[in-house]
Amino acid sequence: MTAMQYIGLALKASLIAIVFCVALNTQRGDMLSLLRRPGLWLRSVLAMNILLPIVAALLAGAFALNRQLEVALIALAVSPVPPILPNKLVKAGASRSYSVALLALAAAVSIVLIPLMIWLVAKAFGHDVLVPPSAVFKVVVISVLAPLIAGALVREAAPDLAAKIAGPLTVVANILLLVALVPVLVVAWPELAKQIGNFTLAAIAVLTLAGLLIGHVLGGPEPGDRTALALSTASRHPGVAIAVAGIVTPGDKSVVMAVLLAFLVSIIVTVPYSRWRRKKYEGSKS
Repeated sequence: MTAMQYIGLALKASLIAIVFCVALNTQRGDMLSLLRRPGLWLRSVLAMNILLPIVAALLAGAFALNRQLEVALIALAVSPVPPILPNKLVKAGASRSYSVALLALAAAVSIVLIPLMIWLVAKAFGHDVLVPPSAVFKVVVISVLAPLIAGALVREAAPDLAAKIAGPLTVVANILLLVALVPVLVVAWPELAKQIGNFTLAAIAVLTLAGLLIGHVLGGPEPGDRTALALSTASRHPGVAIAVAGIVTPGDKSVVMAVLLAFLVSIIVTVPYSRWRRKKYEGSKS
């Protein structure tokens, strides 16, 4: 194996470990808590899995974007919540149960909705693109659902052990993520820079801001729910998006670069909103 392949494995392992740690910190029933709030459940699916992909498709048609970025934006829009998000949501005032439920919900429904939304968007542009649900199932289970369930099982079987290892393991996983991510970005930067131009950054920013607005509006009257749904709608899992983009455009490495660029830009765009909500939450406690 090459050095970059080992780095890729480290990235995947760190993301899986982060999801596992998220589950270690949950309480019984957190992952299914949205089932007890059907209105919020439906609004969450509408925001994350239907409205954002529609906005991405409209942007692809409105801006003079290259095909790689169009595929990247749509692939990100249909992807579930990234594993690093729940802890960020809690710090910004969202409840842990809703944050974890969004992670689990978005992953579960994406198995059906990713192939459906990709097919519908492709049809709108006169193409016939089929994403096998089995391929989505494999990626989503390995990267999100399996570590979530494993962490929940450990928490149920040995709650004291879960509480003891959750913090240190989270730190190790985050360090591993950063250590693995830096060389990837260094190596990929020349290709990432080539993606900039032709309204690229503007389109990514508009999609991210649209996600924040949609989630904030549909989050309901509870401030924490608004924050959670806004950031969850605007922030998507890059690993799943890369897998989906690879199915749509097999062998095209520039699409991977476009996904990474869109993911990084979306992180930057969401920072002001995240800080605003966090300050508002901290102010409400004082």
